[in-house]
Order: sequence, then structure tokens, then C-alpha cells
Amino acid sequence: MCEQAVRFELICAGASRGVRLDTFVAEAVEDVSRSRAARLIRDGQVTVNGRTAAPSRRLRDGDIVQGQVPAVTQELEPEPGPLDRLLTTDGFVAVDKPAGMVMHPGAGASRGTLAHRLLAHYPELAGVGHPRRPGIVHRLDKDTSGVVLIARTPATYAHLARAFERREVGKRYLLLARGAPEPPRGRIEAPIGRHPTHRTRMAVALRGRPAVTDYRVLDISGGTVLVEASPVTGRTHQIRVHMAAVGHPIVGDGTYGGPAPGVRVMLHAWTLGFEDDAGERWLATAAPPEDFQRAAADLGLTLPETPASGRDRG
Repeated sequence: MCEQAVRFELICAGASRGVRLDTFVAEAVEDVSRSRAARLIRDGQVTVNGRTAAPSRRLRDGDIVQGQVPAVTQELEPEPGPLDRLLTTDGFVAVDKPAGMVMHPGAGASRGTLAHRLLAHYPELAGVGHPRRPGIVHRLDKDTSGVVLIARTPATYAHLARAFERREVGKRYLLLARGAPEPPRGRIEAPIGRHPTHRTRMAVALRGRPAVTDYRVLDISGGTVLVEASPVTGRTHQIRVHMAAVGHPIVGDGTYGGPAPGVRVMLHAWTLGFEDDAGERWLATAAPPEDFQRAAADLGLTLPETPASGRDRG
């Protein structure tokens, strides 16, 4: 299938002041690395206030950045495999993504993604949303398990994409962390941007994008805790970065300071509350998988009961 060129128009404001143009584009445009952003800028595909600029150009308040990512041709083939459905309607499906599965094709992952498997079960998704991310309106990290919501029609896709953008979707995650946050219930507000030297990592950064995570401690055992986290915003690696920033990295998260031999990042997308395009409220839930349950039990932590998926009666 032929992927369409991606055109964008961005306005520099607030935390983006003083940021390099290539960094700004890479952080704002999906699936564009800083090196690719720099190539696009040097090739004249990106302008600032209608004029070409150097990748190192520092942006000022009110600068208008316009550009396009040229089209590429890439076939996304359906791949059979199990799919753990949590909710299914004519407009959407909620599935339980296993840890270790990449959401869609990208750098280092051309096969075996959730997108490939979804197409095998729902061929109609080929015409919904982005060609390489059919029906996918939000994402989980590779090592994060749990609820993923997929739109089955263009109308539902547009509705759900707006709902996520407007922060109208209620998200709750379960995680195991080192040490007990104080207070046991609170809010972490810290902007997140690309790490200044490790470009595959994120970090709390003064010039990052605003990020907010609510949390509450559910159980404590020795030096570890079970936490319910609710991200208000949706930045890359947000919960992982925020927990590390307050001194309580997630168990198994070697990237952000919480290594644990033999376990993955102990982060699970537990529940997702949303409204469909007909105005009906839904709750999609996924019980923590066996590895999460085992890790919690080994640490002496008790997991909460998972509510049932279905219509949300409030």
C-alpha cells in the first residue's frame, strides 16, 4: 500500500522556545527521528515562517514550522496469531496486548507487531487511520502489557483520536516500584522531552512538553510498592520517567533505573474508560498477566480485583 505524505504545521510556544528546529520536529512529528528531521530540513522539506532554515536554528515564540514527510511505499501484510479480545462492537475492539509485542512497524520491527495481527482478524482496518498503524488510536511500550483500544471504522477512529487528544479517556495502570512515594497519593507534574545525550530515552526537561501523572499507593511490602497510576497527558514513557524522577523507578526498568534480573518492566495498562461515537460509556479492563502476578506475589504485594469489561454504568 502507498502511504501518503504527512504534512504538518506547528507553532512554537512556551517550553519550545530556544529548542533546535530538528529537535522540535522530531519531538512533534510521529515516527521522525532527529537525524531524519535534520535531513528533511536540509532538503528543504521544512520551513520556519515560510523560509528554509538550518537544523540548528533556535526557535522563538510564535515561529510557524511547516513541512512534510515524503510518502513511502510499504506493504503491511496480515499475520495470523491469537488476539485476546476484551470488548468488541461494530465500531471498536479492545484487546489485551502481551508484554514483548511491538504495537506497529517501526525501526527494528518490520514483522510480528500487533498491527500485523489485527489485520489478520479485522481486514477492514486497512482503511482506518494510518496505513502502518491500522485502527490504532493510542500506544503502549513494547514491554508494557494491557488494554489497547482499536477503531474499526473511520468515524470511530476520528472520534477516539479526538478523545485521547482532549484527555477524555480515563487510563489506569498498575506498576511495581522501588520505595514508597510520599505522600502515598498525589500528582507528579514534570515536563518530558528527549534525553539530551541518549536520544532513544526520554527525561524530565525544562524545555519538555507538559506531563502530568496522578498516582496512589495500593500496597507496600518491604522496599517495594504496588501503585495505580493515571496519566493525564500521554507523553512517551511518561509513567516510567515520572516514577524514576521522584526516586521510585519501576521494577525491571533498566532504562530508567529500576533493573531486576529476570523480569520485564512491571507496568500494566489495567483499565480504559471511554465514550464511543454514539455517546455510550465503556470500560475495557485487563487483569495483570502471569508474570506480573508472580512478581507481585514474590514481593509480597496483593493485587486488586480487576473489574469486568463492558458498558460503564458509572
